[in-house]
Amino acid sequence: MSHTALIPSHRKPRRNASKTALRAGVAGGVLSTIAVAGAAGPAQAAEPVTQTIEMPTITAGLSTTVAASAEATQQVALDLETQAHEEAAATTAAKAAKKAKAEAVRKAEAKKKAEAKAKAEAEAKAEAAERASRSAARTTLSASTGSGSSSSSSSSGSSSSATTSYSSTATGSAASVVAFAQAQVGDAYVSGGTGPNSWDCSGLVQAAFRTVGVDLPRVSQSQSTAGTQVSLSNLQPGDILYWGGAGSAYHVGIYVGGGQFVGAQNSSTGVVQRSLDYDMPTGAVRVL
Repeated sequence: MSHTALIPSHRKPRRNASKTALRAGVAGGVLSTIAVAGAAGPAQAAEPVTQTIEMPTITAGLSTTVAASAEATQQVALDLETQAHEEAAATTAAKAAKKAKAEAVRKAEAKKKAEAKAKAEAEAKAEAAERASRSAARTTLSASTGSGSSSSSSSSGSSSSATTSYSSTATGSAASVVAFAQAQVGDAYVSGGTGPNSWDCSGLVQAAFRTVGVDLPRVSQSQSTAGTQVSLSNLQPGDILYWGGAGSAYHVGIYVGGGQFVGAQNSSTGVVQRSLDYDMPTGAVRVL
């Protein structure tokens, strides 16, 4: 036996010949492909471009279509602009109308206040004039009766300062007028009042005569000439008494008989029944 027989061989086994041939063939094919691609590349890059894109030709029909589209677009823009102007004008008009209305309301309120103030001042002046006239009448009456007895003066003063109860002896229509007037004694005085619970002087007289179908004018100036003028010394129940001139009277009342009258005097006294010497009238007219 050889002395090297037990030593294993250090040489690698030989590869299979078929596998080696296959691998060689694959590598050769890859290299061939790369070589062909490299040769063909430069030739293709250097080839000039010969293909072009043809643009559409602008014909008459296409031009008309484009023009129509542009015109439609312009019309829409004009319509939008017109609408914007109209809306702006409407807004401005609305603001102006609102401002004008507010101004009109302010002026109306100012006018109303001014009229109310003027009316109040006129009423105050009329009442002051009425009081002054009555005061003058009382002064004149006092002077004319000053020479009489003290008992007579005392009696006169008592009758002029207090309401005296008196049952009228009037008959017919005059009785109805007197009864109505006396029934309102104690009601309030209100300028322009025509009842049923507040009166001014001419409103009370007008309402009293309306109960018997006589329609008198509304104001004292006209009522002072509504009938036949009669003397204060010849008075009858139902006669209309007035203070001031005939046709320019500032106060009226109704004679109820017994030297007494009923009248809506002023806001302090209201409707009262008083003696003639409390406030001597200027004249009288007879309607019934």
